[in-house]
Amino acid sequence: MRFSRMLALGASMLVLLSACSTGGGSKPTIKIGSVGFDEARVVAEIYAQALEANGYAVDRAGIGLGNRKVLLPALESGQIDLQPEYVGSGLAYYGGAPEGHADTNKELFADALKAKGLAISILDYTPGEDTNAFVVRKETADQFGISKLSEIGAVQDQLKWAFATDCPTNPLCAAALKAAYDIAPKDVTLLDACSGPMAEALLQKTVDVAELCSTQPEIITNAWVILDDDRATQPADSIVPLVRDDLLAKVDKAAFSKILNDISEKIDTPTLGQLYYDVAVGKKDIKDVASAWLKANGFVK
Repeated sequence: MRFSRMLALGASMLVLLSACSTGGGSKPTIKIGSVGFDEARVVAEIYAQALEANGYAVDRAGIGLGNRKVLLPALESGQIDLQPEYVGSGLAYYGGAPEGHADTNKELFADALKAKGLAISILDYTPGEDTNAFVVRKETADQFGISKLSEIGAVQDQLKWAFATDCPTNPLCAAALKAAYDIAPKDVTLLDACSGPMAEALLQKTVDVAELCSTQPEIITNAWVILDDDRATQPADSIVPLVRDDLLAKVDKAAFSKILNDISEKIDTPTLGQLYYDVAVGKKDIKDVASAWLKANGFVK
């Protein structure tokens, strides 16, 4: 009897050890994050629903968490596991010099993460791009005869500006504008990047120049003018999934990566613009927008 109990105990321990070493056949909960503006949040929600359709539990607490100064440290620390990132802007955050090609920026971004000792992988980038854009109302463009950033420096102090909250320390914003165009305006308001309030300030004439995202739907609906970045300060900004390596070690890496890479392949620039429009202008629920897109592209039933 005692021998039988010992055998049973040994068998139980073997099963337990086996479960610990293999994850017990279960999939880990994926903690997803994003920056705060609508386009990034809807892409993060697309990731979330696609992963759920493939049997993963998802924690959405990090979606819309904040700007890069909040979000990337959260990824580094493991507060989140996965986020959509703009490849050129992410590279710049880590001290790299982004270029006009997404594949180059992805390679440089990977090098920058490695140099920082960060165990974070970059999956495939989208063909769609969304760059930082400096935008004026058409009446302002006509009044001052401006269509590109190199022309606005001479009248910059006659205008009220709105920049993203991280502009003073973002190398692609204040530093780039000063170095390339000698733009350092005196009348500046800081607002959330690519946000409704930023666009509303331009619409209501609270400001005359706003830093928006190039896919932001208000630009089209209001016939605003994107000032040409004629000295190429803004990088190619395709979207990539950033994933912690310790998460990838817990899953079937190839299958997990394929879920997200297949999504990236389908997101071109018009798609980004439409997703952004549906949420920001159409006022549709982000979960509904993500679900409709996934169904339309055959990712979920």
